[in-house]
Amino acid sequence: MAVALINPNSTAAMTATMTEVARHAAPELSIEGITSTKAPAAIQGPTDGAAAEPYLLELVSQTAAQGAEGIIIGCFDDTALLAASKRVPCPVVGIGQTAFHYAALRNWSFSVVTTLSVSVPVIEANIAAQGLTGFQRRVRASDVPVLELEHAPEAAAQRILQEALVAQEQDQIDALILGCAGMTTVVEKVRNALDIPVIDPVVCATQSLRWLLSR
Repeated sequence: MAVALINPNSTAAMTATMTEVARHAAPELSIEGITSTKAPAAIQGPTDGAAAEPYLLELVSQTAAQGAEGIIIGCFDDTALLAASKRVPCPVVGIGQTAFHYAALRNWSFSVVTTLSVSVPVIEANIAAQGLTGFQRRVRASDVPVLELEHAPEAAAQRILQEALVAQEQDQIDALILGCAGMTTVVEKVRNALDIPVIDPVVCATQSLRWLLSR
């Protein structure tokens, strides 16, 4: 089945990383990574999301017209997810959306470790809009800019890990969600250090879409 994984930002390296993770998570799907080349280099908060939205929606329409059977929005803010899902007939899922629902389906309370504090209100609003606030304990900012995950991965990973450890110790949670598409590169490092499940949103989105396409 043909699936488009659309990165709403213009950082092609992030698209490539997400696509590799998604293909490994669902090898039976034919997954094409697509970069929104006219968008901001990173989506950090509502201003960047608003700037990225028109280009993302254009790509959603194009990929559906070209035969995509499913679309993944590869940004944890779930940029333009509702508008995209109403624009095309195929399933459209967001990596944040599916991570939250995965935790809820397991009856896990969760915290999110994201990048900058400017993204916290966006993520909290998305969780509330999906009726899942009862599972949320806290959305934490690691103060790691999105592009540092590409340019300074070791330092970024260490700061994310530190915040994840604090969440495990303080938040009384069953699971931790990594709140950025670029954090796929640090999943194993965080998993190895924590005693609770660590949820990779790119994997969640891919496997959720596989399930939707099988119905």
